[in-house]
Amino acid sequence: MSVMVKESPINEKDMIAQAEAALADISRVRDGVGRVIFGQEAVVERTLVALLAGGHALLVGVPGLAKTKLVETLGVVLGLDSRRIQFTPDLMPSDILGSEVMEQDEAGKRSFRFISGPIFAQLLMADEINRASPRTQSALLQAMQEYHVTIAGVRHDLPAPFHVLATQNPLEQEGTYPLPEAQLDRFLMQVDILYPEIEAERRILLETTGIEDAKAQNVLQPVRLKEIQTLIRRMPVPESVVDAILKLVRSARPGQGNAETDKHVAWGPGPRASQALTLCARARALYDGRLAPSVDDIRALAEPVLQHRMALTFAARAEGTTVRDVVAKLAKGI
Repeated sequence: MSVMVKESPINEKDMIAQAEAALADISRVRDGVGRVIFGQEAVVERTLVALLAGGHALLVGVPGLAKTKLVETLGVVLGLDSRRIQFTPDLMPSDILGSEVMEQDEAGKRSFRFISGPIFAQLLMADEINRASPRTQSALLQAMQEYHVTIAGVRHDLPAPFHVLATQNPLEQEGTYPLPEAQLDRFLMQVDILYPEIEAERRILLETTGIEDAKAQNVLQPVRLKEIQTLIRRMPVPESVVDAILKLVRSARPGQGNAETDKHVAWGPGPRASQALTLCARARALYDGRLAPSVDDIRALAEPVLQHRMALTFAARAEGTTVRDVVAKLAKGI
């Protein structure tokens, strides 16, 4: 038994045809990214899954792991109008959203004109997002959830599609501000970027220290990306996968009868985590060439979807327990 979202019906033959066309496009995107980003297959997969699912991603890794390069490459390959904001302590909300300026015409009449900020893009790169103050970080809250911003009481819609890919350094915490829980929850995934394998690093040495670097080429248009995102939302989800999502997310909340969670977790993920798992499982299935997600997709996505939506107790942190450890144990139980 499968659960379908409430969309216009689509027959199996059309679904298969659309999925095959989407898979071919996704394959070209993967190849396009792979010409510039060497190794890091899991990172590329998770970031692309977040975009295909229509969401935002937080890329966490030490300096020099090509976080910025990955975002720039995705913008070119997907044909998205991209903007970059370097987050600093003195950055103001108006530097992101834009502001109104007063103008005077030839007749002396004065009026306000809205000058849009860099957030009016299809792909926004928020570089080192935790270096801006909470006041500035909060400027992204409405945009990331509702896809519009309100300036001086007037609503301004953002381009479609709209995605935020933010980067963060997990080591250097001096002069940074922790992201509010409400903002973290708006990221579909937290993608941890680790050091590359030796063969990937060998290729990096050989191919990026010469006269010419590999350059990304556009292979997709934003309209096509939107079509693939719509297809993903129409994909059926087996009842067993829905049950696994509910079991996993609810078991990560204290007070739900799980002794390990009650011992280690201060607060757990909300319903938005269940929504994120459902969308990402569909996107990962299509990314792998399947028409429906499986429980294995939920296990694979548990860490990137849940880890930034949970907090450990002081006792758990003192024992050296990490959120990854807790999520890994919970994922094995579904």
